[in-house]
Amino acid sequence: RSSIILRRAHTMIDERREEFARLISQESGKPLREARLEAGRAAETLLFSSMEALRLAGEVVPMEATAAGAGRLAFTIREPLGVIAAITPFNFPLNLSVHKIGPALAAGNAVVHKPASATPLSGLLLARLLGEAGLPTGALNVIPGPGGVVGNALVEDARVAMITFTGSAEVGVGIRARAGLKRVTLELGNNSALLVHHDADLEDCVARAVPGAYAHSGQVCISVQRILVHEDVFEPFAERFTALARALRIGHPLDEATQVSSLITPGEASRVREWMGKAAAAGARVVGGEAGAGPATLTPAVLTGVAEDAEVWQREAFGPLACLRSYRDLDEAIALVNRSDYGLQAGMFTRDLGAAFRAAREVEVGGFLINDVPQFRVDQMPYGGVKMSGTGREGPRYAIEEMTEPKLVSWRW
Repeated sequence: RSSIILRRAHTMIDERREEFARLISQESGKPLREARLEAGRAAETLLFSSMEALRLAGEVVPMEATAAGAGRLAFTIREPLGVIAAITPFNFPLNLSVHKIGPALAAGNAVVHKPASATPLSGLLLARLLGEAGLPTGALNVIPGPGGVVGNALVEDARVAMITFTGSAEVGVGIRARAGLKRVTLELGNNSALLVHHDADLEDCVARAVPGAYAHSGQVCISVQRILVHEDVFEPFAERFTALARALRIGHPLDEATQVSSLITPGEASRVREWMGKAAAAGARVVGGEAGAGPATLTPAVLTGVAEDAEVWQREAFGPLACLRSYRDLDEAIALVNRSDYGLQAGMFTRDLGAAFRAAREVEVGGFLINDVPQFRVDQMPYGGVKMSGTGREGPRYAIEEMTEPKLVSWRW
């Protein structure tokens, strides 16, 4: 039944894509063109979840591989965990909610959803739509409110079997510390690195890297933040990248032509400017980063000469900035990427297959993109990180594995 309900919901979101897109844009400040993409992706994520509900199966266990197992047939079945608490962020208020709710329902769980305090409306509309699609009362419950109140109550409630959280590393570490034996999936962000090798197609690389850095004003967990460019092509890359970044159109989120709009709050804009100011005081060159038309708007910023211990290099900026740095050889580049507490996704542009696959093996991340930016994600792929970027994987198939328990059934004949 869950597959039928999720498939209906997929169709309903697809039919009401403009309504969802405008709501996303109005409550988060995301440019309307990006909000439409998010609504479309959310519909697809529900479709993928509905398909995985039909493939929910265990496996046969070869008991007779040992003498003690002779005369026995065994198999596993996957059972729902029970109640799953989904705590979601502001930057993708619809699709990241669907990434938790869709697989949980597909696996037969009930869900309590705590949307971000700044963007609860998309989650509430999603719950209403799922009810219209036939979801039984009580299968999905939405509780807006402060994370320190609602989120903490969910983490500590013995009736909750699993926490799935997307947000800051600091909050994620606290959740894991308090969750006890609950299952926990954490997606905690990144300071995504992009390697540009000496043989890269610079035109293609710049065309992908600029939106990869400044989409939704950089408020994306896998936004391009650190760009390491081989010294042979650093100057031409930096010139092209800066020119294209400065040409992005800044405006109201509901303006069809807007490419960069506001950050989520004026306080976040002030923090990003403060971090850039500290980097500049330590010797970095900052192009852009000025205040825009609104109190939470910043123009796209390009930073060069950033010290490796600067906050804009070491921490997740979550703002419209990119730091450019040159490297001499691949050993140096890989070492620079890995000297980070985070490890969600990274990317590399090169025509050298050997260099690409060496970097893919040695860079410490959950996903490595060759000839693409780390900001790339499709919703059926496994998505998650290592180190301070979290634990577990999302993507409907992979999330369902986290949200079910395998049970062994053995038959002695």
